Amino acid sequence: MPAAGPPDQAPVWSADHLRLHRQLRRQPNLLPAGAPLLLSVSGGQDSMAMTGLLADLRRLHGWSLTLWHGDHGWRPESGRQARELAAWAAGEGLALVLERAQPAPASEDQARQWRYRRLAELAALRGMGHVVTGHTASDRAETVLLNLARGSHRRGLASLRPSRPLHNDPGGSPQLVRPLLHFCRDDTARICLSRGLPVWLDSSNDDRRYGRNRLRAEVLPVLEALYPGAQRRMSLQAERLAQEDEQQQQLVALALEALALGAMDQRALDQRGPRAAALDRRRLGRLAEANQRALVQHWLRQQGPGELTATALETLLAGLAPEQAPGQMTLAAGWCLGWDRFTLHLIPPAKASP
Repeated sequence: MPAAGPPDQAPVWSADHLRLHRQLRRQPNLLPAGAPLLLSVSGGQDSMAMTGLLADLRRLHGWSLTLWHGDHGWRPESGRQARELAAWAAGEGLALVLERAQPAPASEDQARQWRYRRLAELAALRGMGHVVTGHTASDRAETVLLNLARGSHRRGLASLRPSRPLHNDPGGSPQLVRPLLHFCRDDTARICLSRGLPVWLDSSNDDRRYGRNRLRAEVLPVLEALYPGAQRRMSLQAERLAQEDEQQQQLVALALEALALGAMDQRALDQRGPRAAALDRRRLGRLAEANQRALVQHWLRQQGPGELTATALETLLAGLAPEQAPGQMTLAAGWCLGWDRFTLHLIPPAKASP
């Protein structure tokens, strides 16, 4: 049976409801009023707290809610827990779509890809623009620590943003929204208890072979004991880094406009062969190396090939030094970069081979 709170249900409105309500009023595009929402519900305390809060707030925001639960088939009890979750949702008058992975995913990464693929397909089928998950400040703090230990780029330390496209086609992708990033795991436990919400425990969360579980059980409690509120502050730091990254990307985009070739230069370049895009090599070379890195990576993301590895980027910048001769670099998926004395140009896959 699921773990549950007290039988006497607490009042529907609480400080937690007010907190989330005010946050969503400040960020109206996060979960727009009247939008149909697809909630990814595992049955754990975070997703159940999210479901309870959004179900209570929907009368103020006009949402319609559909729940989705994915059974990976990893645990003997997972099928029974999925049926109990479906019965609870029916009792609450909430629509729930239940799916079981066939075959069972072989890893956490494959399981996440399966969940997000099925959520994207269901959202597209039903015309839903927002898929909602119960990630909290605790999840974001764990991600920050894991990425920091791996030597992640600054962007990795800004992970778990409040909203992002669910897949790589931003124009045709529903938004993946995480409205509980200002709540910690202690908050979601309290919400479930006070609201009498059932919680289905996942035994795999206790398996210390998984790095995140070990971090959760052994590292975060020590940090919280030393610096109470550490999880919340790490989450807020990740949010600040995300905002700074967004600011930097906008400035980089403006700087790229200054490096783009003028119309006459571009026509002269096109006479020598089609190019997807080109930058002024001389002006790029006069910038500090850190700015060159940021501009080239943003340009490649913008144009299609995607970022270079750190080693490839350093090789490219060395080749672009003023004293270096013209050259070419092969990229992934058939793309190529070429440079002469005046330009750095991108050669699309169809034109990359002679």
